[in-house]
Amino acid sequence: MRICNVIALFIIAGLGITASAKESYTFDPSGSTIGFSVHQFLGTTRGKFTNFSGRIEVDREHPENSSVTAQMDVRSIDTRIKKRDDHLRSAEFFNVEKFPRITFKSRSVKRIGPQSGDILGDLTMHGVTKPITLHVKLLTPMNETARTRWSVTTDPITRRDFNLMFAPAAESVSGISQTVAINIEIDAKRAE
Repeated sequence: MRICNVIALFIIAGLGITASAKESYTFDPSGSTIGFSVHQFLGTTRGKFTNFSGRIEVDREHPENSSVTAQMDVRSIDTRIKKRDDHLRSAEFFNVEKFPRITFKSRSVKRIGPQSGDILGDLTMHGVTKPITLHVKLLTPMNETARTRWSVTTDPITRRDFNLMFAPAAESVSGISQTVAINIEIDAKRAE
């Protein structure tokens, strides 16, 4: 996601590394996870998206000029129960035929610490765009190596804000929470 671009920015700034040109990194799905969890009755349902991409543009001298973009293929949702995944893809919920992707595009970066920061951006899901803040932490040093890794969380997302609601009768008996927690780990590699 664009999350990565912003992440790279404060990481670089926090470590005091300088460079004269922007560097590009792309998400490596083999080492990355874009996951979520939602409470239902006494349990928690966890899932992830298995097909996604993202790019981070890093400006080491001026991290505020860095950026992150990301997109997820909603068809790739995986909660480890096929029947539930098929229902989530259906017109009653995500409606993947009409809204096949979730996207994120960064707008600004704020450094919180030497290896952490907040990235404000636009999350578009189910045809609705809302601002969201990503809380980012660098897990590996940002140096001249070809790879870097970040941990990303957000404040809980409310399903209703994105019109992700089941039929009223189903909502009342399902016990599914309105809030969804997002947990992301991004492994990014230098673009060639």
